[in-house]
Amino acid sequence: MATYLEFTKPALEAEHKELLQKYNDLKALGLKLDMSRGKPSADQLNLSDDMLTNIPTLKDVFSDSGYDTRNYGVLEGLPECRKFFSDLLEVPVENIIIGGNASLRVMFDYITQCLLPNALDKGWLASGKPIKFLCPCPGYDRHFAILEYYGIEMLPIDMEDDGPNIEQIRAAIRDEQVKGMFCVPKYSNPTGCTYSDEKVKAIAALQPAAKDFRVIWDNAYLIHDLVEPEQGDKLLNIFPEAEKNGTEDMFIEVCSTSKITFSGAGISAIAASEKNIAAIKARMSKQFISNDKINQLRHIRFLKDVPTLMAHMAKHREIMAPKFAAVDAAFTEGFTDCGIATWSKPKGGYFINLDVMEGTARETVRLCAEAGVVLTAAGSPFPYGKDPKDSNIRVAPSFPPVEELKKCAEILVISAKLAAVEKLLAK
Repeated sequence: MATYLEFTKPALEAEHKELLQKYNDLKALGLKLDMSRGKPSADQLNLSDDMLTNIPTLKDVFSDSGYDTRNYGVLEGLPECRKFFSDLLEVPVENIIIGGNASLRVMFDYITQCLLPNALDKGWLASGKPIKFLCPCPGYDRHFAILEYYGIEMLPIDMEDDGPNIEQIRAAIRDEQVKGMFCVPKYSNPTGCTYSDEKVKAIAALQPAAKDFRVIWDNAYLIHDLVEPEQGDKLLNIFPEAEKNGTEDMFIEVCSTSKITFSGAGISAIAASEKNIAAIKARMSKQFISNDKINQLRHIRFLKDVPTLMAHMAKHREIMAPKFAAVDAAFTEGFTDCGIATWSKPKGGYFINLDVMEGTARETVRLCAEAGVVLTAAGSPFPYGKDPKDSNIRVAPSFPPVEELKKCAEILVISAKLAAVEKLLAK
């Protein structure tokens, strides 16, 4: 079959008529479906319900390390929780701090700390010059929102199949006002790629002009495989590579249980160098007395250790994998012959990265909304919400049930094809 680009005008007009009929039929169903964010489904949340009852009596509020979790203290988190994340992230316990309910809050707080005078230096604002940040994209829109909130200039860095473009990074960091970079190194949001060993080593070896340059290593999906873990992507540990280059102070790694247990009621963790841990603790000690240790206790009693955690993640995988397969099947059936779309086939994470015909992403998302399917706004995976090609759409299959998801994908395919044909007819 010829692709749309090869169609004659009469053929495009005939295709448009057929697509419009299918679209209107779907629109007439009056659906209200949401595929806008990477939220766990109710079935996934139900997997952790036992955590709500594992502190049944007052005698159970004491941790194995002897702390009364109802009281003040233990700023850096329960020792058993720190050991848990130490094992998971493969860093020493002393380089771990347990944060609050979400890693996003940890990242916001850390950027705030870097802007202002802190235990390490005078802060990024001290120079009085505009602050800049590197943003691999397509990327995570909430990272960009933090930077935009503070008026930090965002510099796009192209994402490749195995991570961000290193040459672009090296060129950008010659400017001492470039103060950092956000990275989602495994099953990246939204492309699903994992940074190759070569890219991790290159990032660890960076020598930026700014001595206070920081890489926020947002390892949100480190165990969120859609295949058996041994068949999934492997990510090189950034800290041993950084230590080889004397750059360990440049990295702040964060993760959380938000998509493991309860979203919004999980626990987060920070891994960093000795100097950075001291600086973070100095700020935290002025901010609060301790995080929620009762929630830390619930989590460590439920998750216990890394093997127990991996068994729990296998249950998530059983729920998630069919959803990604359903979207991939719909895209394969709907897009293969028309030549107007490409999409990722991730081995993990929460997103499928869809690229439709250039100049049609916003129209595709609008058509989907009119037909009852809410998607993430077109352009969201780019700084300031501006996709230079207007082609990228982040697809989040996690929340809807499979049958609803199939209908979402069908509407998305029809909408993308309709937007493409209309654009071609307008030429």
